[in-house]
Amino acid sequence: MKNILAFVFGSLFSVGLMFSGMSNPQKVLNFLDLFGHWDASLAFVMLGAIAVAFIPFQMAVRRAHAKTVFNQMIDLPKNNHIDKKLVSGAVLFGIGWGIAGICPAPSLTLIGLGHYEALYFIVAMLLGMTIHRKWLEH
Repeated sequence: MKNILAFVFGSLFSVGLMFSGMSNPQKVLNFLDLFGHWDASLAFVMLGAIAVAFIPFQMAVRRAHAKTVFNQMIDLPKNNHIDKKLVSGAVLFGIGWGIAGICPAPSLTLIGLGHYEALYFIVAMLLGMTIHRKWLEH
């Protein structure tokens, strides 16, 4: 049952990405182009996502032992310190998003829509994740 619900909600998420325009690299690039043809519509998508997620996240953070609807523990990060690694990771993520106009979740949606050029982004993303994992091991 858990896997069926994951599939249903994952599918709903991908449909939402398509309808909102988050899977359209040109729309994302226009959102990031503050001094050109700025398209603020994705800000409303982000605000909607924050509005939907805010209360459940607050409930999870405030509970000592937060659990899912399937009674599984939610492992929340314990470190909320802002350091160089966090800032540099955020900057790299933003640069990659700005260059490609693709965010990780919508990149998978793009493949489903037949935009196989998203594979370049996905391969680079997976390579970056592998390099990061190896770097942390040392």
